Amino acid sequence: MKPPADYAADTETAILPPGEDERFVGYGVMGQPFRSGHVLAMRRFPQTSLGAGYTAVWHCDPDGRWRMWADVPPLLACPRYFGPSLTAAEECDITVEWPDPWTLDVRIDGLLEWRTRLTRTAATTAMSVLASRLPDSWWNSNLVLGLMGRVAGPLLGAEEIRLHGRVPSEQWFTVNPLRVWATTKVEASLRGESLGEPERVPRQRRLGGFPVPNRGLFAIGRATFETYQPDQHVQRIPGQPD
Repeated sequence: MKPPADYAADTETAILPPGEDERFVGYGVMGQPFRSGHVLAMRRFPQTSLGAGYTAVWHCDPDGRWRMWADVPPLLACPRYFGPSLTAAEECDITVEWPDPWTLDVRIDGLLEWRTRLTRTAATTAMSVLASRLPDSWWNSNLVLGLMGRVAGPLLGAEEIRLHGRVPSEQWFTVNPLRVWATTKVEASLRGESLGEPERVPRQRRLGGFPVPNRGLFAIGRATFETYQPDQHVQRIPGQPD
């Protein structure tokens, strides 16, 4: 496989898969727990059917409160789907850089500094090889995605991983992780205070009913969400009128 930075660069010019649902192509840190009880995650989706590409950062504090930052309006980014379970969602500038092919930097000026070194493991390599050989039709099968999620969680040491289901907005989703790496040598500070050493938290974090991997994992892939219907779904951004 190429290094992760090369796959990330490919997503900047990727083509969205066909369909009428809300579709995304990109990459991110699926979850990064810390010994302190904090959890971070990020998503970079250069291609989206909602409009402009975006970057979002997720943070859960040790008390289980989630907030998100995005560089586009919240309803055009991850809070669109997770807003009902957030305590805050804000729009701000987010910088994503690759100082070398295996190192990812994420920065929000005055708030967050986060550096992640990526690595291959036997488990992530096995998952990436399997994913590269699956026909597209299987990626649209809830049966296949359910089985993959049940296998991937224990294999990767991340506890529960869910590749399809409902998000807090009540929209159905599917996730297709096409390449996977583990994180290592993670350094992060929030408001100038270190989040400490990377380590699984005693109780896996959930955002609504959505489980966040309890191990640092980075993935290149696709995501699809059911098209928003105001009579069926809930889009609620903390601090904004419903």
